[in-house]
This record gives sequence, structure tokens and C-alpha cells, in this order.
Amino acid sequence: MLCTADIFEFEEFRLDRRGNGLSRRDGDGVFVPLSIGSRALDVLSVLVERPGELVPKEEIMAAVWRRSVVENANLTVQIAALRRVLDQGRSEGSCIQTVAVRGYRLVVPVTRIETADTPSMAAASIAGARAAPRLSIVVLPFTDLSEDRRQQYFADGMTDDLTTDLSRLFGTFVIARNTAFTYRDKPIGAKQIGHELGVRYVLEGSVRRLGNQVRINTQLIDSATGAHLWAERFDSTASDLPAVQNEITSRIAHTLHVELVSAEVARPIEGSDAADYILRGRAASYKAQTRESCAEAVGWFERALELTPESVDAQSLLASALARRALARMTDTPAEDFARAEALVRRVLAVSPRSSMAHYAYGHVLRASRRDERGIQEYQEALASNPSWADALADLGMCKMWVGSLDEGIALQEQAIRLSPRDPHIGLWYHRIGLAHFLQSRIAEAIPWLEKGRAMFPTFPLAYSFLAAAYALNGEVERGAAELAEHYRLSGKVWVSTIADMKVTGYWGPPKIRELFWTVYFAGLRKLGVPEE
Repeated sequence: MLCTADIFEFEEFRLDRRGNGLSRRDGDGVFVPLSIGSRALDVLSVLVERPGELVPKEEIMAAVWRRSVVENANLTVQIAALRRVLDQGRSEGSCIQTVAVRGYRLVVPVTRIETADTPSMAAASIAGARAAPRLSIVVLPFTDLSEDRRQQYFADGMTDDLTTDLSRLFGTFVIARNTAFTYRDKPIGAKQIGHELGVRYVLEGSVRRLGNQVRINTQLIDSATGAHLWAERFDSTASDLPAVQNEITSRIAHTLHVELVSAEVARPIEGSDAADYILRGRAASYKAQTRESCAEAVGWFERALELTPESVDAQSLLASALARRALARMTDTPAEDFARAEALVRRVLAVSPRSSMAHYAYGHVLRASRRDERGIQEYQEALASNPSWADALADLGMCKMWVGSLDEGIALQEQAIRLSPRDPHIGLWYHRIGLAHFLQSRIAEAIPWLEKGRAMFPTFPLAYSFLAAAYALNGEVERGAAELAEHYRLSGKVWVSTIADMKVTGYWGPPKIRELFWTVYFAGLRKLGVPEE
């Protein structure tokens, strides 16, 4: 059974079960909220009740997952999430000791603080003393609108999963589900809830099941003004409820996170700080990829790093932005960008080896230096903390394609598209799917994907050249010539010059993939008159 005491303190941390979650004491002695998932908080709640004791895995899982049947790996993921937060900056090992096969032990002293405050009074007092943190949100219990009222479990599951998925997203502070559920069926407005819990945003939702159809409605509310910032409807079939629930919650979480960052950037502020610069950089990175948006993101992250040179977040995000723009050829200094990105990543991983953003950025660097097998490992490490990270899935898929697993690469791009169907980077994912079909001479399948990629990513010259070659191989030479002309207009003859020059200057992957490029892509270019020498 989960602990019932209100507050536990250990080292510089405070775990507040009344709704304020986990926080860390800053240099002024003020506890600042930390972003961590509700499941991880529940695991920590079990451990703090028995400091110094070995707590068997079975007991932790029974307390946290109750009657749900889950694999041991779920507990391992939550322990890893806790260590990423609790062990940052520690030199003497982890706060949480693993006892092989048996369980875990919290090895630091814990002080239990009893209090008679109600959850609302406690949260309100803290919220009044300190402004709500950026990207802070509570997911209220979803309302079941189904005619069969026995379906409430499905609505509750949506709330639980969405709380967990949001808490995995970088920089987001989410109120624990146990506190959120105290507001079920209570006629309290979003402004009061935001004030009581000390959060800037409130997410409401409803679920309606009719036969085999499921409809989920969600709306995001600014707790300061009560204004509705975003609303979305998701429709699906209920043939496989767990799969439907997982996919929809992941889609909501990803889309909502983009909206949260945009809302934060739009807020009026009195003075900019590193956190504000990071948010603005992230907003820029969510835009369609152009030279301008890439430079904007890099610029904001650089300003954040100037203010906080040791910041893990600023270094990781800057490294990712530098490597991403160099991979997309959206910079005149790719070698310098990659070198700087790698230096930043190595610096971060030396002090914070579990930083998912650093592993993600390192995946970019490894891709650029043709170390795709290692790049796969880094992207997988990044995905360990958030399996629904659409960008990481898509980039992992690109690595898979480069090592020869073309169909696996297609599947990963498709998974990213399902999770984020309105993603600003979706044009690149379309293009990759088309490219994988194209290299396998599935021209009829490749063309629609390449067309969608070119339409969604019109600033990417190579999108035009591959579509041009595909049209040529499909007997549509005139259309191919028009696409190749557009490629030349965007890039000159830097990428497509002569076949001989392209073979020497371009990177075409390991022998298996290189042979496909030379056999299929070059054949299409030859039909369009690209000379051999």
C-alpha cells in the first residue's frame, strides 16, 4: 500500500504527496518543482517509507501498479527515471541501491514531516509563495460520456496514461494522478484548480464509446485567464483497447507539448532568463526545418548557455540543434557544427550520463560521422525514457535504413507519423519512406511518399532530385526534368553534378546501400540527362 504521510525530505529533495510532487531546494533554500512521472513518484513513495530497507520488487509493483499485470521492465524504467533526477551531481553513487534479483533500497536518511493541512490549502500556500513553474499542468480525470457507464475504467486509464506520457516529456511538470483525481465530479473552475495546485495549465477531456468506436475530446485551459488555448478530437476503433489507449495518449501528449511550449513563448514576461531562452529555442526547433528556423533555435540555445554555462539542458539542446541543422545541410559550417555538438555532448554525458536529450544529440553526431550502428544505440538510449518520442523514433529509423534495414526504417517512420500526424518535421519522414521504397525499386509505392515529402518540405533540394529520378524510372521523363530543374534552382549543382563526381563526393552508405543508390538513383538521373563525367 502506498504511503499516506504528507511530506518526506531527504538530502536536498522533498516529496510532497499532497499534490506538489517532487521538488529540490535551490540556492535560496526554496523548493523548486521537478518534472517526473507519476509512476516514478509512486515508486519513490514506497521507498521513502522504508529508508535503508530492502524493498522487494514484488511489493513495489503491487503497490504501484495494483491489480495491473505488467512486466518487471516497467519498474526498471521508473527506477531509471528516479535516478536521472536524484543522482544528478552526486559523486558517491546512486541514492537507490539495486539488490540483484531481489529489489531496491533507498540508501539516504529520510525525514517524515507530518502535517494536518488539506491538499488544497497546502498547494495554495506554496503556489501563493512562488509562481507556477513553466510547462506545469494537471490532467483532470477524463469524463466518461458512454451510454454504458461501466466504461469509466477506460476514461480513467486515459487519464493515467496521459499523465505518465506528459511527465516523460522534456521539461514538463505534471501533478500526480492521485491529486488530480481528488477533483473528480467537483464543480471547480480551471482558474481555482490552477491556483490551488500551482500550475499554469489544466487539461480536461472526455471519452465516448459507442459500439466499436471511441471518441476522445481534449481541451487545454490557461489557468490564469480561464481561456481555452487548444482543443482536439481523436477518433479510433476499440478493437484493441490497450493499443488504442497507448496510441491516442501518446498523440495527445506529443501534440499538447508543442502547444504548451508555444503558449509559454507567447506569454508576456518582464525579463528574459535562461529558461525563457530555452523555451524559445524549443519553439523554433518545432518549426518547419529551414536555414532560418535552424539558426533561430541555435541562437536561443546559445544565449541560454551564456547565462548558465553548466546547464545540462542548454548544452544538450544546443548540441541537438547544431547536429540537426548540419545533417539537414542547413548550414555553411557543417564540420564546425558537428565538432561543437560532439564536444557539448561528451561534456554533458560526463556529468549526466542518463540525459536523454544528450543521447539523442549524440545519435545525430554519430549519424553524421557514418557510425550508424552506434547511432542506433544512442537513439535507443534516448527512447528508453520516452518510447513515444516521435523525432527519436524517426531518426532511429533513418539509422536503420543506412545500415540496410530498409523496411524496419519504414516502420519506424510510420510509427512517428502515427504519434505526431501534424508534426512540422513530417515532410522529412514522408521523404524517408519514399526513399526506402525507391531504393528497393518499388517505384509506384515510392512516388506518392516522395511527392508528399516534397510538398511538406519544399526547402529540401534532395527531395526534388529523388522524385525526379523516380519519375524518370516510371516513364515520366518530362515531370522528372521539371523536378530536377527545381532541385538545381534551390541548390545549384552542389549535390547533383555528374555521376562520377557524385560517386566520389557523396556518402552513399555501406556497400549494400551504396549499390542500391548507384543502381536505382543514378539510373533515374541518367534518364534525365545527368552526364557520366
